[in-house]
Amino acid sequence: MTTQLPSAGTWIIEPSHSTIEAVAKHLRVTKVRGRFSSFEGKIVVPENPLEAQVSVTIDASSIDTNNADRDAHLRSDDFLAADTHDVLTFTSTAIREVGDDYAIDGELTMRGVTKPVTFEVTYGGLTQDPWGNTRALFAAEGSIDREEWGLTWNQALEAGGVLVSKKIAIELQIQLVQG
Repeated sequence: MTTQLPSAGTWIIEPSHSTIEAVAKHLRVTKVRGRFSSFEGKIVVPENPLEAQVSVTIDASSIDTNNADRDAHLRSDDFLAADTHDVLTFTSTAIREVGDDYAIDGELTMRGVTKPVTFEVTYGGLTQDPWGNTRALFAAEGSIDREEWGLTWNQALEAGGVLVSKKIAIELQIQLVQG
């Protein structure tokens, strides 16, 4: 890859220019997006960027689907159990080159359950913002089977199938600033 990678040091997720979303299919076809509004994270980059360590913490109660009743249900014990498991965490275990892109393997903890996940990552390069800060730009996608983390609530549909998909897509748009 010819794009310059982030230099050694600690890079902090800049939340006002980053998004973390979960996407589920509803009624088998339409997609419902939930955006987490409160999160923090960092990437500690050593001399070899492929040995970087990624860590992210997400406030479970910050889920926002633009529907207050649905958000309350997602925060309940049927889904995120935000009262007893207030954060979701991701910690990387490996970073690999995949063609011109990357894969980040790691462990996602949700509802007290930790399982491996992999994100496909596109690196957008480094850029300078108008205030002279260097930013590193990333997009990442992955998916999970929510039932593996104990999010098993569902409702059978009269026409067949279930109300909420088991597969949840996770989509991230991340801007990092050197900390």
